[in-house]
Amino acid sequence: MEFFEKLTSLAAEVRLQGAAIQTEEATKNAFVMPFINTVLGYDVFDPHEVTPEFVCDVGTKKGEKIDYEIMKDGEVQIRIECKKIGESLNLNHASQLFRYFHVTSARISILTNGQVYKFFTDLDAPFPFRYWRRRLKL
Repeated sequence: MEFFEKLTSLAAEVRLQGAAIQTEEATKNAFVMPFINTVLGYDVFDPHEVTPEFVCDVGTKKGEKIDYEIMKDGEVQIRIECKKIGESLNLNHASQLFRYFHVTSARISILTNGQVYKFFTDLDAPFPFRYWRRRLKL
């Protein structure tokens, strides 16, 4: 199955099941984990590839956790912060993700509510954490 077909299939599931989802945890289970597994191609059940609830303590803030860290060869590649489906992804959520940006070596961060995926990157360093101008809405 090609990338676009996988994405289209997941989008259909989001439209079909979205109204039944009541919590952030349910959003992660129903939509974000399938996105990581099917669309991105990472094994969500392999702790060497995907780590849920990764501790991202920043400065004096302790107990901060990112919902998912995606690893390759022991290095963090992508971090994902999730919100409940239907919840607006606002500047406060993006700033939360930004705080986590300096804790690991990940070059890509994703903010999602399972329906909308906003991608951030520092690929254009030296200015870290630029918002990729495209967003993915399932």
